[in-house]
Amino acid sequence: MEEIKELNQTKLDEITKSGRVVLEFSATWCPDCRFLDPFLPEIEEDFSDSKFYKIDRDGSIDVAKKLNIMGIPSFVVYQDGQEIGRLVNKDRKTKQQVEDFLRSLD
Repeated sequence: MEEIKELNQTKLDEITKSGRVVLEFSATWCPDCRFLDPFLPEIEEDFSDSKFYKIDRDGSIDVAKKLNIMGIPSFVVYQDGQEIGRLVNKDRKTKQQVEDFLRSLD
């Protein structure tokens, strides 16, 4: 999973323009985000047709606001430049919840 410390609109457009892209908005200080960290490699492996990015919400606040990312961890999924789904709330998420969400998009 590639980590992006500062995501701006130009970079967002660039990384989401083709294929399936999963953005995880996170922050180093967020305990619910850290809870997911051990499962992310398995989730990436289970959804190997997708490119995953971990976005530092604090360093990407303008894009986070534009996308209405108020709680973290949150996931936004793009297919060929178009948003196709989001799992956006402030609640802790389990591996199963994230995988069920990603499966629901197919």
